[in-house]
Amino acid sequence: MLALLLLAFAVAGAVLSFAKLNDINNRNEIAKADIEQMETELQLLNGKGEQVQQQLSPEQRELLVAAHKLVANKTFGWSRLFADIESLLPGSVSVSRISVQDVYKDGDKTKAELEFGVLSRDYQSVMTMIGNMNSSGIFQAELRGQDLQKTERVTYTEYTLHLIYSPYNSYSPAAPSDVAQTNGGNQ
Repeated sequence: MLALLLLAFAVAGAVLSFAKLNDINNRNEIAKADIEQMETELQLLNGKGEQVQQQLSPEQRELLVAAHKLVANKTFGWSRLFADIESLLPGSVSVSRISVQDVYKDGDKTKAELEFGVLSRDYQSVMTMIGNMNSSGIFQAELRGQDLQKTERVTYTEYTLHLIYSPYNSYSPAAPSDVAQTNGGNQ
């Protein structure tokens, strides 16, 4: 009797499992058909986009590129950039200039390519700052040059860096305690 009961449960479980498997296979086929349809539509839209691009005059193409750059500039968080730089800047290093070379979209992220100048008397502080920037995940920093500056009272060096800034979508600048630790307690 117990064996028949267990057999009935096994048969019922097998039937349910096969029904579920059949349902999953049907959903998979529907999803594949939807993907194929979307890919076909994407190819058609890309083809139409290329046709429109070919019909544009060189002046219209330049205007379109400039319009895309303007939109990218409007969506870029400049105050967030400054806060992110400040959070990684040691106390013995000060910013002398920031020059924006390009703002662009990389997938769904907005990125900025910057020329970044800093002043410091301490080479090691600048190298530490570059290391902190590269390990932050939001900057890619590369030292491009250095220029010794002498005045009557002070000697310092201006360092030129190339930065690529790609903020996290939900990133917030470091808390003041984190900045103090990064700056070695110098604010």
